[in-house]
Amino acid sequence: MKKGKNILIILCFVSILIMSVGYSTFATEIKIDGNAEITGVWDVKVSNVEIESKSDTASSNTPIFTDNTITFDAKLNKPGDYVKYKITVKNAGTIDAILSNVLCISDDENGSSQILYETTNLKSELLSGNTTTFNITITYDKNTTSIPDIKTKKYTGIIEYEQM
Repeated sequence: MKKGKNILIILCFVSILIMSVGYSTFATEIKIDGNAEITGVWDVKVSNVEIESKSDTASSNTPIFTDNTITFDAKLNKPGDYVKYKITVKNAGTIDAILSNVLCISDDENGSSQILYETTNLKSELLSGNTTTFNITITYDKNTTSIPDIKTKKYTGIIEYEQM
């Protein structure tokens, strides 16, 4: 009986040894190496600003612009005068953009309330490689019945795009 137990124990050890060798023969180590690189380019910018239309007695200097700023100077002589600017924005990058915010700050407290600013035709999407245009119109309020004491009004518009 004792001899049978010893043979059984030896057979168990031999079986475990054979299974270990067999496992190591069929086991494979997989090594994974990789690199990731960001290649997207964000490049949304003003590409052109021009006077689209104006009333007969209004005038404006040629607008000055950089990639992200626009400066214009309108001269409005009588109620109803206006200057309408056409602004072109280009997405020269590889990432699609979406309009996230339009912030208009005008100096209503220290500026003339008879000068009105309006932004129109803003589109929400600006896909990679495309351009979009919108308008800013500056108007001398046609309902004004007197010449104001303050004859200027500063306006700052901020148009924010973010990735889609």
